[in-house]
Amino acid sequence: MAAFAATCTWATGCRSALRSPAACNAPGSVVAAPVPRRPRQDGPTMKTMADVSTVGHKRDGDIIRGPVYVVGDNIDTDQIIPAGYLTLVPSVPEEYEKLGSYAMIGLPKDKYTVPFIEKGSMSTRYPIVIGGDNFGCGSSREHAPIAMGACGVKAVVASGYARIYYRNCSATGEIYPWETPTRLVDEFSIGDVAEINFAKETITNETTGKTYTLNPLGDVLPVVDCGGIFEFARQSGMIAKK
Repeated sequence: MAAFAATCTWATGCRSALRSPAACNAPGSVVAAPVPRRPRQDGPTMKTMADVSTVGHKRDGDIIRGPVYVVGDNIDTDQIIPAGYLTLVPSVPEEYEKLGSYAMIGLPKDKYTVPFIEKGSMSTRYPIVIGGDNFGCGSSREHAPIAMGACGVKAVVASGYARIYYRNCSATGEIYPWETPTRLVDEFSIGDVAEINFAKETITNETTGKTYTLNPLGDVLPVVDCGGIFEFARQSGMIAKK
């Protein structure tokens, strides 16, 4: 239990407290599928979380590629998912999907004229979000990274994060929270195609041809790969598997 306690300490922000084993998707290792949750019995589709969530399977190999959505500094949790949508329960498959459909709905429309999610859609076409400083500031709601992950975001690349949002990205296993020493909001435009290379720790703007260095994810990487802090603890033998 001492090892698990160290993991929990890291999950509250002290990343150095975790002595991580090899990444869960390193060569020769096995990544378990996300732990299935009980489907809601009164729904017409009888969906399970495995049907609607990619937690634990956010990447296949070392590359994430796709168009980017670019936002500025101090994007807070009310802009990511306003409080009025927090009644949606992320562990219910239909509500998890619906939560994702509201991601970034709080962004001011006069400043962000390109919609993050098209009207009538449940998901975004932007798997990568480029942000400025203090991304995810505001409340401690886990719904913020969950909503982004639920709609199809795989990675955020920002100049800096609010500490609790960064923690929630890894704890939920929904988002790879990359940091960069370069202010990329000045280097990318909405719709530019980017490639994140996990092995090289770089992001390339394929529209301009420029490549930028990313800060290492460190202990966060295997946790998100596994699907969150508790699944990581199960895979690592820190707690019993279900």
